[in-house]
Amino acid sequence: MTNIRIGFGYDVHQLWEDYDLWLGGIKIPFEKGSVGHSDADVLTHAICDALLGAANLRDIGYQFPDTSPEYKGIDSKILLKRVMVLLQEKNYAVVNIDCTICLQDPKINPYIPMMRGTLAPILGVTAEEVSIKATTTEKMGYIGRSEGIAAFATVLLVKKNNGITDMSL
Repeated sequence: MTNIRIGFGYDVHQLWEDYDLWLGGIKIPFEKGSVGHSDADVLTHAICDALLGAANLRDIGYQFPDTSPEYKGIDSKILLKRVMVLLQEKNYAVVNIDCTICLQDPKINPYIPMMRGTLAPILGVTAEEVSIKATTTEKMGYIGRSEGIAAFATVLLVKKNNGITDMSL
């Protein structure tokens, strides 16, 4: 049985005026924000999908359908906490996460330490195990026109046996 699992997540949302921009669990000041059924935190959604995929638990839309009023406007950190409960039930622990946010504006580099500090305790790791990077699309496409935002996440999980982390293949 394989005790190490890798997962990949991706999410995208439109950017509109008069919406809040939530990324990595924090509110970023900007004239546009992400549009979605929840708070539309594209980074947290990508992380959820990567975690769920690594544990073979389908995806965020399956676990928390946008057809359910329960999730309307929900804080994505709550969704991430629920994903972590699902992982714990299958005895998985997070080893590390590597993420990339793609957006033209605003520049989010100053907010990355706060995002890492917000997400790490929910994930059960230190901020050192949470890598967040940002890039633009050099003004090309919907992201370059500031019409949307995308995020990618890769995670490494390890299976715990009797509370002991087992890194064997």
